[in-house]
Amino acid sequence: MEKDSKKNRSRFETEAVIHTNALYRTALRMTRNEDDASDLVQEALVKAYRFWDKYEEGSNARAWLFKIMTNIFINNYRSKSRAPQTVAYEEIDDNFLFGQLATIDPSDNPERNFFAKVFDDDVKKAIEELPPDFRIVVILSFLEGFSYQEIADIAGLNIGTVKSRLHRGRKILQKSLWDYALRNGFISKRKSAEKDGNDEKGAEDSSIEDSGEKPDHNETD
Repeated sequence: MEKDSKKNRSRFETEAVIHTNALYRTALRMTRNEDDASDLVQEALVKAYRFWDKYEEGSNARAWLFKIMTNIFINNYRSKSRAPQTVAYEEIDDNFLFGQLATIDPSDNPERNFFAKVFDDDVKKAIEELPPDFRIVVILSFLEGFSYQEIADIAGLNIGTVKSRLHRGRKILQKSLWDYALRNGFISKRKSAEKDGNDEKGAEDSSIEDSGEKPDHNETD
């Protein structure tokens, strides 16, 4: 029995504990508080060890740990959140910022590369200000590189919902990060002038609340 316990502890350290830094990085973006992030990671690791016998050796330990932590966050930490946030996003063009990044980044995923290269206070603030439902999928996709299916499994969503929330989350980020991208040379001043000209045309804002969002044809929880 003691031998098995030592073996399990060794496996846990080898396959699970090595992901602590990644868990904390994501927990900090989720909770927006260092103490809460530390508590969330600790709670997730304790729960993971308690159910370590359910984990299939050699499978995706990282995704399994993120699923445990995300479930804890959704069930326990979101209840502490403040009043629902109102977010305007419909007036933002799909290629508002990331389409411009694609012109200087030939990769298949310019926005993911953008977040991989820079993560200073402005970018951190933009992500942290996303409503929780959008923030979770954006973090898991852009910052941690999980696939749609992995995010669906981790967050307990269907793929259509994951895609819908990523689409809306990225539109919000494009607007909040425009000045940052311009200031740091990711886009040209000419593109900024074009954007300002389009903004002068005006549009009625379409808003949603993250706690009362009505599903569209792409999103059903």
